[in-house]
Amino acid sequence: MGKLSRQKPVSRGSRAGIACNTKVSKTAVSVNSRVSAVMLAAEHSGLLDEKRARIAGRISPELIRRAKQQTGITTDTDLIEFALANLALEDNFGEIFRKTMGSVDPDLKLGF
Repeated sequence: MGKLSRQKPVSRGSRAGIACNTKVSKTAVSVNSRVSAVMLAAEHSGLLDEKRARIAGRISPELIRRAKQQTGITTDTDLIEFALANLALEDNFGEIFRKTMGSVDPDLKLGF
């Protein structure tokens, strides 16, 4: 999983697996849990096995700064990998929910 996998797990006093001297808010731990969960799922899905592709583009420095701040990820490569994994693993719940809305038989007994 790249540099992200070599980081220490989040504990009190660290943010996104990176040691620091400040207390961690619940939001920071939640964000780190999300990053870790996405990257673990990507690894288990085989999305991180072979790294031969290269990606390049012009991106707003402010977008990069805010995304790193939001995730706790420090390297551009790990940030791009997380963003792409997050998209690749998307389950499209909202879209599927909208498509199936009203499709359950109203006479179906649900047990309560």
